[in-house]
Amino acid sequence: MPPNSTRAPEALLANLAKPIQWLILVALSFVVTALIGLTGLPAAILLGPMIAAIVVETNGGSIRLPPFVRLVAQAIVGCTLASAVSPQIVARFVTEWPLLLSVVLTVISATSLIGWVLGKYQIMPGTTAVWGFSPGAATAAILMAGAYGDDVRLVAFMQYLRVVMVVGAAAIVAHIWIQVTPTADTTTWFPPIDWTAFAETIAIATIGGVAGHLLRFPAGVMLIPMAFGAVLQSSGIVKIELPYWLLAMSYAFIGWMIGQTFSRDILMHALKKLPHIVLAVLVLIIFCGGLAAILTELLGVDPLTAYLATSPGGLNSIAVIAASSKVDMSFIMALQTLRLVIVIAVGPSISRFVARRLEQTLNIGTLK
Repeated sequence: MPPNSTRAPEALLANLAKPIQWLILVALSFVVTALIGLTGLPAAILLGPMIAAIVVETNGGSIRLPPFVRLVAQAIVGCTLASAVSPQIVARFVTEWPLLLSVVLTVISATSLIGWVLGKYQIMPGTTAVWGFSPGAATAAILMAGAYGDDVRLVAFMQYLRVVMVVGAAAIVAHIWIQVTPTADTTTWFPPIDWTAFAETIAIATIGGVAGHLLRFPAGVMLIPMAFGAVLQSSGIVKIELPYWLLAMSYAFIGWMIGQTFSRDILMHALKKLPHIVLAVLVLIIFCGGLAAILTELLGVDPLTAYLATSPGGLNSIAVIAASSKVDMSFIMALQTLRLVIVIAVGPSISRFVARRLEQTLNIGTLK
């Protein structure tokens, strides 16, 4: 009897056929997205499907997005980010790169320090916290955590919980600051399409996505279409054309991808550490808020622009929030893009360095 009673909740959806599970996931995604949308939070299109996927997964769901769909969604998002790149952003890089670089390196240092402190004082086992707070490149962090013999389930939970909390905090701040209205009221789902521009955009996403996949560069499926599309659009060769229905589907797919990593096993396993993880993420969010205040003082940018620019993670969602707000989009995208590129390029190496030092510290402490 006890085994059956323990497994019953997990088997709630597992006994259903996969088409039925997909119908439940889609319906629940619509409901949760609509409820979040009523609050005016700009990230509803991502958070709704993500929460729905978590609910389905933790109740015995066994459905997964095909790898091809994951690649397409990431490539489309890359083109979306490329559409926000303009000569103004490039000019921002050129004129303010020392300050932007300093802010990015400070955020990366803060995340590494938090991971090191959690590990040193054994709040998290071994070097798990270092990988869990690695600022970006979640897949690489999870893989390297496994190579170090750490708990990959806990690392995955920390990585994605951090993204959820950061995105949620940014959406709430934007909503409170300027009273953002729900995007559903003003969005045209099926606008007229420039078919030539749309075909060019799909070609960029396809070629760039395939190249990123073959090169196996971290986040290359998103970054290469972003870089390729940004160069072509900034030079006036093409115009990025993405109808809202396609963008919404891509964000929903990414939300499902993230949500499907939160299995019941991971959640139950991480439950004991949840207060520590939440507190650490809150410290990071407050720290970045302090950086935003400094940027406001030094550059005179408005507080919301500075806050969104320094938010530690969730670039895709930050872009959506920024696009729904009266902010300096070029400044936000310049700093966020720089952070993403640096994190992907050197973030895993920095985390590996911190993990090794922490491992040595723990070994010395054990010998004493």
